[in-house]
Amino acid sequence: MQGIEEAQRGYLDVEALAGELLAPGSAYAFLAGHRSELFPDSMMEDLFPSKRGRPSIPAGVIGTVLVLQALEGLSDRATAEALTFDLRWKAACGYGLTETAFHPTALVHWRNRLRGSSNPHRITEAVAQVITATGVLTGRHRRAVDSTVFADAVARQDTITQLIAVIRRFGRAMEHGATLMAVHATSYDYSHVGKPDIAWDDKEAKDALLSGLVTDALALLGAVDPVTLEEDSPQAQTYMLLALVSGQDVEPAEGSDGTDGRWRIARKVARDRMVSIVDPEARHAHKSRSVMMDGFKGHIIAEPETGLYTSAVMTRAAGPGSSDAEAGIELLGSDPSMKDDGTDYQVLGDSAYGSGAMLEHLDGAGHQGLVKPRPLRPAVPGGYDLDDFTHDEDKNTLTCPKGEVRTISARGNVNFGTACKACPLREQCTTAKGGRKVVITVHHARQRAHRAAALEPGFRHDYRAYRPLVERSIGWLVAGGNRALRYRGVEKNNAWLQVRTAALNLRRLLNMGLTRETGAWALG
Repeated sequence: MQGIEEAQRGYLDVEALAGELLAPGSAYAFLAGHRSELFPDSMMEDLFPSKRGRPSIPAGVIGTVLVLQALEGLSDRATAEALTFDLRWKAACGYGLTETAFHPTALVHWRNRLRGSSNPHRITEAVAQVITATGVLTGRHRRAVDSTVFADAVARQDTITQLIAVIRRFGRAMEHGATLMAVHATSYDYSHVGKPDIAWDDKEAKDALLSGLVTDALALLGAVDPVTLEEDSPQAQTYMLLALVSGQDVEPAEGSDGTDGRWRIARKVARDRMVSIVDPEARHAHKSRSVMMDGFKGHIIAEPETGLYTSAVMTRAAGPGSSDAEAGIELLGSDPSMKDDGTDYQVLGDSAYGSGAMLEHLDGAGHQGLVKPRPLRPAVPGGYDLDDFTHDEDKNTLTCPKGEVRTISARGNVNFGTACKACPLREQCTTAKGGRKVVITVHHARQRAHRAAALEPGFRHDYRAYRPLVERSIGWLVAGGNRALRYRGVEKNNAWLQVRTAALNLRRLLNMGLTRETGAWALG
């Protein structure tokens, strides 16, 4: 049953007793006066279709609590304590002085209900409607795209730890799992708690343990027909998890093809390596060339002058759909603030967004891409790069700086071969014995034109003036310890990101003078 907030204040209502102590223009003061307009009772009606049972937390209260929690970066327990002991929270939520908060698990319940509903991001949409009503984005036709890495909520597991843990899970999840384990998983005592009792600096002992674990994993996989498993069932997910873990980090030992049961840790890192079976969607990510962390990647679109977020999404830190360009294309295509009314937008982004697919999307949507071109790397440092070769699209040819002409193959390959042998420009062009080889991609002409456009004074002025402003929005996003995530998986962390950006947008609007006059939102 949906709870309804009572209009009549209690005798010890904190906002009535000490509301004047709230800082004017703060989120606490604003929510104390306008939570019901921002989060009306009708907002949550579909979550509680039954008229029976104990009333839920009113929409205005839960909306306020989730926004303040995201704004301050609190855990569920700390949130409940703040609502019990912090007078600012009590005033914002309409609580009385002696009222205590709900149990922290109520927040888990609410997030689950929202995530499973037909409109999981309604709190974000409520704040977006305020932005639209104020008209603050009217006439602002610039958007900046950027991303940042968030740390996951689990510890990184090594290969042996993952193998042991997922084999145990396989035994628990599968029908007749105990029998399967007794017959096929005999190389190790999986009931043993803690790390295996081996000399970890003994390479032979470590390889023997690894070989036994991989052998057990392959035997268990072979004993179950995946076709018989219901799609997306816990059994099917566990089967796929075991298959992934048993193959991502291992390879046959030297001199073995794997059939003799000898395995070793692979001498490379898988591109899409799962770092923990506790959160199978967490991935390795490079925050910079020298700093690597595990987690997820948050992508945003922001209006650079106001700093308001217009769209956001959380993805895996690596793998399909996680690159800046891929996520940027999806966000730009779904950004509700970029009206499909013929308006041309300037889209600003660093070189990570300079892919041919991104430029094609911007051109197709009629936007101006102020995206830093991806740098060309000449074969010889300081020598000729790709733009020094003349590309003729009509004739499908490429001409080198010396004037040699070659036809581009169907796969985009160009080989100047023997023409390089006696070429006086060779030392500035290539070090390859077989001569200079070039690959022309499907987006070559578009990217070449974009590199030329990036040299124009107007492009350089606007990029330098507005692109750095998005760093401010990224800084707000991760401030206060919010780079470290509290949840597992893309879906839950994406839900958090939506509320986080909504809370930051609300704070930004308040700093810009958000008021409610004659029933309408406006900026003072």
